[in-house]
Amino acid sequence: MYLPTLLAISLLPLSSLAQVSESFESGWDKSAWPTYAPDCSQGGSVSLDSTQAYSGKNSMKVVGGGGYCGHIFFGTTKVPSGDVYVRAYIKAQKPLTDSHITFITMPDPAQGTKKHLRIGGQNKILMYNRESDDATLPNLSPQGVATSKSLPTNTWQCFEYHLGPDGSIETWLNGSVVAGLTSKPGVSNPNAAQWQRSSIKPRISAVYFGWESYGGDTNTFWYDDIVVSGSKIGCA
Repeated sequence: MYLPTLLAISLLPLSSLAQVSESFESGWDKSAWPTYAPDCSQGGSVSLDSTQAYSGKNSMKVVGGGGYCGHIFFGTTKVPSGDVYVRAYIKAQKPLTDSHITFITMPDPAQGTKKHLRIGGQNKILMYNRESDDATLPNLSPQGVATSKSLPTNTWQCFEYHLGPDGSIETWLNGSVVAGLTSKPGVSNPNAAQWQRSSIKPRISAVYFGWESYGGDTNTFWYDDIVVSGSKIGCA
């Protein structure tokens, strides 16, 4: 009596069921998790680190150089075609500053060729940045900044976000909603005016973790227990 259900599931596109879960305990599979450095890369590095881990013994370490060409990322192209949820445990060595940086970058064909949806920081808080028009979520007004959060340093943080096919964005830090990093169609958000002025709906093709700086900042980030799924993941 379960045959119709099983048949329906078997006919779903594989991309809609895609889930990636990696703790790097078996090492760094560079074919599954390649490095990524658009345009140029001078000064940054990615390595497997057996001295830092959220769970187990290994994590991925990214040493980010200053300036745009000091960027380096690693990641996966295995992302669902509909709802995309990404959860990673992140540890930053230095606090976010007023300068604009990125620690997750996602190629986004919805914005155009070689354009990215980026997650990082500015004004000392977490934010999204749309490369095509440089819009930020939240607005970087005092009111907008107050709706986001800083990224604590030298401790593991559970960071999760959701990109919906309707253009929705949701974000959680250690399981708590970050109001400033939330945008939903038809829902008023006075601190998302800049973001919502565009009708672009993110349609990412990959997720890459690392470091990119636009004001000379350097930092070291560690990443562990990464999951990419079509449904909510939560903090383990």
